[in-house]
Amino acid sequence: MKREAIVQHEGILRLIPQRPPIVMVDKFFGIEEADSYTGLTVASDNLFCKDDELQESGIIEHIAQSAAVRIGYLYAQKEEPIPLGYIGSVDKLQIHRLPKIGEELFTKITVVQEVFDITLVAAQVTSENQVIAECRMKIFLSKE
Repeated sequence: MKREAIVQHEGILRLIPQRPPIVMVDKFFGIEEADSYTGLTVASDNLFCKDDELQESGIIEHIAQSAAVRIGYLYAQKEEPIPLGYIGSVDKLQIHRLPKIGEELFTKITVVQEVFDITLVAAQVTSENQVIAECRMKIFLSKE
């Protein structure tokens, strides 16, 4: 499925608190009901790359920031301050393979449940129509 990014590169910085060199999302494709979609082109200067591959910690950070972009976009649409989010837990993590430099990741975040300031999401990261990672992540929002 080919999608057009609605926010890219520097625009992502308005939606998340992270700053280079820790930014792990470079495209936001939008939201459809409970699903949101992001992308990342794995670059050679990525801090989470080793031996020409994005490491597990980089994939997890990409998933967390993908969820953060969704939240940031929703709050920006309402012209409200964007809250900070913290990973509460990562469950059912499966990494099928590590993506190589130059690969484009496409990530689907599905909201499973929202209770107060806690959001449970299911994430699926694909590259070249292959699932490379999936997990569930619990995110806590801090609105202070």
